[in-house]
Amino acid sequence: MQETIFERFLAPIFNNFLIDRQALLNYQQSKDWEKECDRFRQPNLEYPAYYQSQNFHGIKGGYLTSSAAVTYDPITQYVLPPNEEWVRQGLIDRIRCHPRRILDLGCGTGSTTLLLKKAFPEAEVIGMDLSPYMLVVADDRAQKAGLKIAYQQGNAEQTNFPDARFDLVTASLLFHETPPLVSCAILQECFRLLKPGGEVLILDGNQETLRQTEWLTQIFEEPYIKDFAAGSVDAWMGRAGFQDVQTDSHWWVNQVTRGVKPLPYQKVSFESAESVLEGKGAWATGS
Repeated sequence: MQETIFERFLAPIFNNFLIDRQALLNYQQSKDWEKECDRFRQPNLEYPAYYQSQNFHGIKGGYLTSSAAVTYDPITQYVLPPNEEWVRQGLIDRIRCHPRRILDLGCGTGSTTLLLKKAFPEAEVIGMDLSPYMLVVADDRAQKAGLKIAYQQGNAEQTNFPDARFDLVTASLLFHETPPLVSCAILQECFRLLKPGGEVLILDGNQETLRQTEWLTQIFEEPYIKDFAAGSVDAWMGRAGFQDVQTDSHWWVNQVTRGVKPLPYQKVSFESAESVLEGKGAWATGS
């Protein structure tokens, strides 16, 4: 079988023992993965076709395997330059609100979710992902860190949470793994989930850089990354209804996009021109 670009890229890492393969194997063999996954599986959840039909990162079966969940963190630390935690911290640093309820969509193994809980220890933090295997690892990491985080399986396009449930919704490295129409649907769901004045923050590859550097779109065996690179998270957020949308370049190959759900419109009635000119009363009164 022909070696994939991703396998060629990772070979030096494994061959130089930068990843402890025996430790990964021991961890994988220490669990009854199907039993552990049953803690998170939602019996009525249907996997989207775009998700279960693709081999993300060149891994057969994508994220619906224990091997994908076990190897995700050791690999990702080497493919997010200059430092994975610094990259993810870029999202945390751009949060302006003081959230009481946070939802991290496409949370994977919980790397950003953990940072959110550390930054806002009093907040209720929920991590959601389609893969129960990834959630098993995420929950292990939260318990090891002594952090209370609720993880649950779900589709970011339709979370089934009530309207205006959260102050902050985030997604890290999710949109380059979804078709653009799905990314737009996720942003519409974010808008529904947020309280007025709430924030959405999206961390992902820098779309401008990806457009100009084609080899970056070929390394990681991502089926939707070229479509992502051709789009604009700014524009997608605007169409979803968000305001004050801004994208910041982050370590050249990444970007963080932030948007705010606008406050409800409040009608303002003005007094007659005669009263204003005569200096009578206030300029305007809220109604």
